[in-house]
Amino acid sequence: MALGKNTILSKDFILVATGQIISIFGNQILRYALPLYMLNQKGSSALFGTILAISFIPMLLLFPIRGIIADRMNKRNIMVMLDFITAILILLFYLLIGKVEIVPLIAVTMIILSGIQGAYQPAVNASIPVLVAPEHIMKANSVINLINSAASMAGPVIGGILFSIVGLIPILYVSIGCFFASAVMEIFINIPFEKRKTKGNIFTTGTNDLKESFRFMFKEQPVLWKASLIFAALGLFLTALIIIAVPVIITQHLGFAPDTANRLYGYAQGIIAVGAILGGLLAGLLSKKLKLKSGSLILIGSAFSVLIGGIALHFLSESIPVYVILAIGCGLYVTLSTLLQIQIMTFIQIITPKDLIGKVISCFMCVCMCSIPIGQFIYGIIFEKIESYLYLPFYIAVMIITGISVFTRHIFCQIDNLIEGKGERKR
Repeated sequence: MALGKNTILSKDFILVATGQIISIFGNQILRYALPLYMLNQKGSSALFGTILAISFIPMLLLFPIRGIIADRMNKRNIMVMLDFITAILILLFYLLIGKVEIVPLIAVTMIILSGIQGAYQPAVNASIPVLVAPEHIMKANSVINLINSAASMAGPVIGGILFSIVGLIPILYVSIGCFFASAVMEIFINIPFEKRKTKGNIFTTGTNDLKESFRFMFKEQPVLWKASLIFAALGLFLTALIIIAVPVIITQHLGFAPDTANRLYGYAQGIIAVGAILGGLLAGLLSKKLKLKSGSLILIGSAFSVLIGGIALHFLSESIPVYVILAIGCGLYVTLSTLLQIQIMTFIQIITPKDLIGKVISCFMCVCMCSIPIGQFIYGIIFEKIESYLYLPFYIAVMIITGISVFTRHIFCQIDNLIEGKGERKR
């Protein structure tokens, strides 16, 4: 008997998930290696933070547009096209190494990669409600998140080993192969698609779609923009802190030899990805029991997970204990933030009309993530200036997020009430 929407184990969902494994793995080893290569070459945390911040801008600009694309184009074609383009981009990067100054080359490459990623994920997210039944959406989200996290875990670990032993070039070969293989596999996915009629040119259509999405967020479901601001604060104060602090501290401040530091950073990224896997597992296992009214407690737990890294930097002098505690604390932070993210994503998918899902998710994520490049830029400068007080940003960020979690508890309770009301109407 064929497997259909009554299960998440349909052929098309499995192909989407498998394509994600390959594509995300290639993406992760690349996004690990390129910034680290530049950090090793230039040794500047400010430059490191600036490049990462700039590379986020195309993703943010494309967030609203990519939702329009996801809702108005065949989602399979989007995935296939973008994976092929990424493979070509990395091939061009390989051909230009040694012929072009490395900093602008890495900056341009990461900017384009960011734009591609900004257009890719909504196609995946928007395809889930089409491929699985409503009662399986949260489990399907958990599976996709788990798979992405597993690939994200393996990417930096393997990338760290490869980078410390053989350098950047083999990583480029592996990533090109991953993107090409993922594109070929995605050709065989069948995602139901009905082309919507458009009025006017693409700019008129896009503007109308954006207005429709923001109207839904701000007028029909205003709790969505409130939740997005909470996530924006989390990105500004904690996510950006981890993105900058972990590589800078491990490679520049703990006294490890360069090759050892690069490898240890890869392991730390792997631990962080394990945290994302645990978050996905918890979301799947607790999908029927977990309530979003506990979101403020999860926020506090996320803050205190980061705090233990700051305490280790403040009071411990041995490099290995500091490294272990910092990595574990960051991994625990990602576990809790992933759990909360999956809950919110499921809420959006449940309450949003199917023809708006891609656009609303994109607008929501745009608001959530717009703070991350700001945080990366600020933290890059901070860690260049306060070598003797590396723990201070940790303490300050934790205090701010703890305060936010206390004052936003009512928002999570409101979301929970909306979910329960939706369930009662269906019954």
